[in-house]
Amino acid sequence: MRVKIVLVGTTHPGNIGAVARAMKNMGLSDLVLVAPRYFPHVDATARASGAEDVLDRARVVESLADALADCNYVAGASARSRTIGWPTLLPRECAGRLAAEGEGGVAAAVFGPEKSGLTNDDLDRCHALLTIPTVPGFSSLNLAMAVQVLCYELRMMQLGDGEAAAMRDTPLATGDDLERFYRHLEQVLTTSGFLDPDNPRQLMRRLRRLFARAEPDQNEINILRGILASLDPASEREHSS
Repeated sequence: MRVKIVLVGTTHPGNIGAVARAMKNMGLSDLVLVAPRYFPHVDATARASGAEDVLDRARVVESLADALADCNYVAGASARSRTIGWPTLLPRECAGRLAAEGEGGVAAAVFGPEKSGLTNDDLDRCHALLTIPTVPGFSSLNLAMAVQVLCYELRMMQLGDGEAAAMRDTPLATGDDLERFYRHLEQVLTTSGFLDPDNPRQLMRRLRRLFARAEPDQNEINILRGILASLDPASEREHSS
């Protein structure tokens, strides 16, 4: 099972160490840090408390796109309601999907900065929202606590307490595959006049949600790219990489 934990813009290094400890408690070791404010840091090492090996192997990248380039399925943690709806999963459901998709490919759970959480741009790269149910009026969880809840459910999946989805014949499209498709789609829609080039964001976000719900696999993305290329052959050359 290949499931990575991705932390975006973490501001307190102690939280990174606490996340590493939470992961090691539950048998996870793949930690990716997107532009952390401070890392490496003595507070991270102190809070890891025996999980220094997870910190030592942690990858630091500049962008969420870099962190998710090889991922076939991504869940983003969020406690806030959104203008455009995303498929929403509770921790046990989310762990089941992550475990299943992590068998045939790479899956990731993404957690945002402590104060602000993930942005809509971050969530554009996710297939679903992970929401941890809390009491009304006090939904904010410490970052490491939120990660611990999900890691516990993933551990239960490993132990057989829950059924993962069936294995796929063809892996889901990776983050890189999807981003190339979205760029290609936006260019074709702009050329056709359907998309306003001065204000593409809202429509493209809705289209991203549509395709995230569909969960296209690699073959299906290739078919969609072929359709776009047939409608605008020049676009295929521009978006082939």
